[in-house]
Amino acid sequence: MLIELANVYKIYNEEMENEVRALNGVSLKIDRGEFVGIIGASGSGKSTLMNILGCLDLPTYGEYYLNGRDVSELSDRKLSHVRSREVGFIFQGFNLVEALSALENVELPLVYQGVSSWRRREMAGDALERVGLLERARHKPSEMSGGQQQRVAIARAISTNPPIIMADEPTGALDTKTGKVVLEILSSIHRDGATVLLITHNNDIAAQTERLVRISDGVIIEDRDNRGAAP
Repeated sequence: MLIELANVYKIYNEEMENEVRALNGVSLKIDRGEFVGIIGASGSGKSTLMNILGCLDLPTYGEYYLNGRDVSELSDRKLSHVRSREVGFIFQGFNLVEALSALENVELPLVYQGVSSWRRREMAGDALERVGLLERARHKPSEMSGGQQQRVAIARAISTNPPIIMADEPTGALDTKTGKVVLEILSSIHRDGATVLLITHNNDIAAQTERLVRISDGVIIEDRDNRGAAP
């Protein structure tokens, strides 16, 4: 099992008047190679769930096993290693560095990993080619459309060939046509073997995934196979 959450809580301001239970006893299992849509309204807990799954945050209570490892027992250094080597993140806001070209933005995770300059340029170029943007490699974010910027962000996420891709509202800032292009790229990444977790509030977007997990008020209220069989 790749991902296993057991009775996970994420509580802010615990036992105070303004206590917030962003996750309220969530249990979830995700196997390698799945394409999972995690859907919920604003404030449902879906982004908090992604932050925990991506080791950007830790549960208040409960257990999280990633690749059989108890995440609570990992040091900060090992958690950083997980985030940089095992998970590729895609966000609604692109999070590109405006002063850098598309190629340089895609190279950033490889720089942090200490990959040699010639090798990271090659890997970044390959990633841009996979999203159909190699010809825009020298352009800066301000010289690209929103859809092109998101494709650069996807290229950055896949440049290190991580086994897990986590996309938080990746089409939220895009028009419908451009959003479909981004979804097809994510589907292609999944077909190439990656485990893809797509966080969204949009039912039409979630319908493109193979498995749907619906969350409301920090609780999973639905978990079904989008292809018509129970997961």
